[in-house]
Amino acid sequence: MINKIKIREYDSTDKSKLIEILRLNVPEYFDETEISDFSFYLDNKIEKYFVSELNGEVVGSGGINFENDFKTGKISWDLINPKFQKFGIGSLLLKHRIKLLKSINSIELISVRTSQFAYKFYEKNGFALKEIHKDYWAKGFDMYQMIYE
Repeated sequence: MINKIKIREYDSTDKSKLIEILRLNVPEYFDETEISDFSFYLDNKIEKYFVSELNGEVVGSGGINFENDFKTGKISWDLINPKFQKFGIGSLLLKHRIKLLKSINSIELISVRTSQFAYKFYEKNGFALKEIHKDYWAKGFDMYQMIYE
């Protein structure tokens, strides 16, 4: 299945499908309140955002944002349709972005902010936990700050 995955740049026509995928991940990985945050992000905060397709169907997405004059690359808004989780699509999408970030000479640090529900995924992909903030995203959704090592 993984060899049939295509990763491409986000297009605004993908928005409704991605909102639908996010909704499928509520409440297991995201709080309901994060849907409007994601919609705002797609309209206003994208710096680099990618969509993963399986046989032409959008099944996930994830982005990159930059801080500190392009010295920090932040992995942002990862989501995979629950039907396609545990098949390596998320790892492929993450590796795609890490490779891109490593190719940018100014990048000194790669980070991600996630929750207690997804931090193990990042841990197994080379990120180390640095700090935890309780109820950061919403009640019961803690923020785990992680750094790629």
